[in-house]
Amino acid sequence: MVRERKYSAKRDAILALLRSTKTHPGAQWLYDRLKPQIPDLSLGTVYRNLNLFREAGTACSLGTVNGEERFDGITAPHPHLVCSCCGAVLDLPPEKAEALVQNGKKILAKESFSIDFRKTVFYGLCRDCDSQSVS
Repeated sequence: MVRERKYSAKRDAILALLRSTKTHPGAQWLYDRLKPQIPDLSLGTVYRNLNLFREAGTACSLGTVNGEERFDGITAPHPHLVCSCCGAVLDLPPEKAEALVQNGKKILAKESFSIDFRKTVFYGLCRDCDSQSVS
């Protein structure tokens, strides 16, 4: 049984900010940006609401990146790129994801294994970190 929750302006603000950014933030990032507008906001409130969003399916957890759980306000299945150096998390563009998936399907067809788009994460270096390592 799903418990009805009463309206919360803080909850709405957290979700709105999460959905408005492509940075795939953690709780601290959300808290730091909302605290000036909501002085009585606590970091615990942000964490509790992120957990509620995940349970309700209104946000996705991307797992831990650089020691912090990161979230996405876009719940439609799509893969992510994670920079192993700076921790940046990016959405993989659909056309590039499709090319990788098709290539992966060819490779994995012999194993009778299908790709789970929902949890697909590729690790490597973002453009900035890659260019710094070359210098």
